[in-house]
Amino acid sequence: MKIGIVCYPTFGGSGVVATELGMALADKDHEVHFITYKQPVRLDLLAKNIHFHEVFVEEYPLFHFQPYELALSTKLVEVVLTHKLEILHLHYAIPHAYAAYMAKKMLTKKGIDIKLVTTLHGTDITLVGSHPTYKAAVEFSISNSDAVTAVSNNLKKDTLRLFNIEIDIDVIYNFIDIDKYSNKKDKECNRTTLANENEKIITHVSNMRPVKRPMDVIEIFYKIQKEIPSKLLLVGEGPEIERLEYRVKELGIYDKVLFLGNSDDVNKVLCYSDVFLLPSMTESFGLAALEAMAAETAIISTNTGGLPEVNINNVTGFLSDLGDVNEMAKNAIFILENNERLETFKANAFKQAKTFSIDKILPLYEGVYQKAIEK
Repeated sequence: MKIGIVCYPTFGGSGVVATELGMALADKDHEVHFITYKQPVRLDLLAKNIHFHEVFVEEYPLFHFQPYELALSTKLVEVVLTHKLEILHLHYAIPHAYAAYMAKKMLTKKGIDIKLVTTLHGTDITLVGSHPTYKAAVEFSISNSDAVTAVSNNLKKDTLRLFNIEIDIDVIYNFIDIDKYSNKKDKECNRTTLANENEKIITHVSNMRPVKRPMDVIEIFYKIQKEIPSKLLLVGEGPEIERLEYRVKELGIYDKVLFLGNSDDVNKVLCYSDVFLLPSMTESFGLAALEAMAAETAIISTNTGGLPEVNINNVTGFLSDLGDVNEMAKNAIFILENNERLETFKANAFKQAKTFSIDKILPLYEGVYQKAIEK
């Protein structure tokens, strides 16, 4: 198949999923075209069957905000015509599915019936899409797709609750390439470069926005390190960083917290980890948790959104109510204080991660594409 993928080219979960999916499809000899405003951070342009098309938005003084949707829809028409694409896979309902629908109508005038597959990732539904400013457009874009998928059962339920949707939604979980993360025993993973031999390593990866509750990470770690010698690795950049730095200095633990910034080698960071903290306000799926589990790391998370579908309570880690930093710290200490118990949780996490292997998920997307084409 000839497939176009439209996504945000950022460190966020949806961009990572879209990029990894495209590269996996290319490995199976599908022709894959990424169409976005910047090269996705994990995209290997030297890989076979991979193509990248940049969307340029011209600056014009009349527009207070530059019309990205218009530029994107025009670019989609161009790429479909030039490369004879069969499928456009849109990651995020807005603006991508909305722009793709405009492209579809333009292509229909030329006698081309491009099929649209929309994947819902979370904030496009629960935070942005449900806002009155965008709700009608999101509802229209989803209902006029040829196929729609959601990354968790919880997100599907939220979508049906918030919108009047006239199309079936298939749940296809996010996935992981296990081979990229199961490197705990790799010689490059030398824990002593970051921590003393008696110290445990706690990790958090996010875009450091308030919705991820990174301040809760600091409060949880503060309680952990009082009981268990440990270091905290923070991966990512975002609006909360300055507040986090101020807080760790205020608590007197600055020497125990490493701010690592953004990284496209998260698997190399996770190979050091014992426990991963994800106290998010909401997670449609919890890709960061899955990546940590694939690296044999126990998970301490909230019980919001799709997280209970990924992190199994008292098996791969623990689930707690939003904001309950005391319980999250208590559960983390329970895991860390006994090495045999810690290894059991790590092993369970890795076993659970394997159920989300890309080898199991990829055929599901191929099936959705085929059904859309045959419509």
